[in-house]
Amino acid sequence: MDSKFHFFHYLQFLLLLSSSCFSLVSFSWIPYNENKNYEGSSDLVNLEYHMGPVLSSPIKLYVIWYGQWNPSHQATIRDFLNSFSSSSYAPHPSVADWWRTVRLYTDQTGQNISTISLSGEFFDFKYSQGKYLSRLSMQYVIKNAVRSYPKSLPLNYRNGVYLVLTSYDVQVQEFCRAVCGFHYLTFPSILGVTVPYAWVGYSGKQCPGFCAYPFAWPKNSGKPPPSTINGGNSLMGAPNGDPGVDGMISVIAHELAEVSSNPLVNAWYAGDDPIAPTEIADLCLGVYGTGAGGGFVGQVYKDSWGNGFNLHGVKGRKFLVQWVWNPLRRRCFGPNAMD
Repeated sequence: MDSKFHFFHYLQFLLLLSSSCFSLVSFSWIPYNENKNYEGSSDLVNLEYHMGPVLSSPIKLYVIWYGQWNPSHQATIRDFLNSFSSSSYAPHPSVADWWRTVRLYTDQTGQNISTISLSGEFFDFKYSQGKYLSRLSMQYVIKNAVRSYPKSLPLNYRNGVYLVLTSYDVQVQEFCRAVCGFHYLTFPSILGVTVPYAWVGYSGKQCPGFCAYPFAWPKNSGKPPPSTINGGNSLMGAPNGDPGVDGMISVIAHELAEVSSNPLVNAWYAGDDPIAPTEIADLCLGVYGTGAGGGFVGQVYKDSWGNGFNLHGVKGRKFLVQWVWNPLRRRCFGPNAMD
């Protein structure tokens, strides 16, 4: 079963590569656009299954910390990733509850997307590929992580997903100008196999108004929309104290949902163009609660300091994570929904 999947994975990758003439295919979290908010508007969406695989084996997530990271920021992200497990204790609505919506998606055999667990970490604090990364050089970051002696990550093409997280001082191709994160496949010429991976960058100092929304607001964009928290135009507070990290949390969730439901660009997406698919999280950009739209994030909770959140995690953590498209309800949905 694993070898067949690997062959199918490789074949599909070659077909995709040849059809795109080596263009860089992007499956990206982009800044919030009201026109892509379909909350409560199922008639506008034609999300289809294109017969490809989903990640139905238990997903082992390997994190590559690229650059110089603040340990407290790492702890926040690590706690978020450890909150995906159904065995992790957190009050409802939880991160594990949020992942259950993603798990509703199936492949053609009826197998659902599986559980996800943090299975390894690698620290590339010496910037092995420099401080500017293209999508190609990022694959060499993964290669370095799986081949570094003696503390390397396993090369797991069966059920591994690699998550590259770049620090504040690393610039990435198209970061800020177009994307806040993306998922992709490695070239077999680099690693010998193809594996899915995702990238998300720290946005606290680079384009926070886009990638740290709703904890920051783009410059020259007028006043922020009314806040869910206090009804005024003040920005929402970040529940873990740092807009850059709290903004990353939602983008990480976005990319993990999409790499799991559309790993080969031939499974779940809307639209007719597989080169630029609208995936299950793209459909719900900017939607964090019931009633979202027009820059309003929807109804979310507030902590004792007035910071916004909609999910609970391990160790008492709180997070604000965008919703994803629920295939049964045919609308954006999250476990904090009021209806």
